[in-house]
Amino acid sequence: MQLGFRTALATVLTVGFLSIPAQAQIGTGRTITIVVPIGAGGGVDATGRLMAEKLAERLKQPVVVENRPAAGGMVGTDSVAKAAPDGHTLLMMETGATLHKWLRKEVPFDVTKDFAPIAQVATVPILLFAQPAFAANNIRELIALAKKDPGKLSVGIPGPGTPHHLAQLMMNALAKVDIVTVPYRGAAASLNDLLAGQIPMIWAAPTAVMPHVATGKAKALGIASPQRLASLPQVPTIAESGVPGFSIEVFFGLVAPGKTPPDLVARLSKDLAEISRMPDVQERMRRAGLNPTYLDSKPFADLIRADHERFGKIIRDAGIKPN
Repeated sequence: MQLGFRTALATVLTVGFLSIPAQAQIGTGRTITIVVPIGAGGGVDATGRLMAEKLAERLKQPVVVENRPAAGGMVGTDSVAKAAPDGHTLLMMETGATLHKWLRKEVPFDVTKDFAPIAQVATVPILLFAQPAFAANNIRELIALAKKDPGKLSVGIPGPGTPHHLAQLMMNALAKVDIVTVPYRGAAASLNDLLAGQIPMIWAAPTAVMPHVATGKAKALGIASPQRLASLPQVPTIAESGVPGFSIEVFFGLVAPGKTPPDLVARLSKDLAEISRMPDVQERMRRAGLNPTYLDSKPFADLIRADHERFGKIIRDAGIKPN
């Protein structure tokens, strides 16, 4: 009887430990990889590297960033959707992930079902920047110029299927202009071409561009967000510049593969909440042009779902077809 009890107890304890593998995974020393699905040099990359640094300090284990820029972020995003749900592969998701279904015929993941949102950590506006000598100084002048020469103007974007891509599709549809989008492999590449005079305009987050605006090597034409920026109060929003209804703001947040255990998601969400409150983290984000804006798992999941539906309606109403 005593032997049978001990055997049963050992079985219960073994099953109990096996049923919570996620809790044991964190802090084991294994490397955690944060996949950034676009190239280095932009706001997504900067946020991913900041979170990796701070998570490594808190978890006492290596956390690295891996850039996987392909197909407008779809390849890197899909790699995390299909990764083992053990907390060792995470995605720095941005708003572009909610667009793929509406812009591409074949998308290998469902952004609302195949991920476990952990937390939003920041939001960032995107702006339309131009060379200093570009003929237009604001959105109204740009629209007039574009209508005068349809199809002759071009604008760089960090890749197809990004929020920047959606911004120009919306601009073309709502302002009834024809400005050609030129996709690059990341924000740094498009900025380099703007500074070199190879392309007249780019859509970009302020992260890497504002220092060049300050030195007169670039200028801001308009802001995609619904409100003006405190750091650029003189630059109007696109909505107030003759394109009513124009509104895009990019979120950055960490997500895990969809079947990641809830206790592990909750642990990482708590870590990110504490990281987000750190004064040095908030200061570094603001210096990079980001707004430190924390949302835990549930409201972040709601935001992903809401953006997915909202942008899908905008794209369909504009007559934009997946390709």
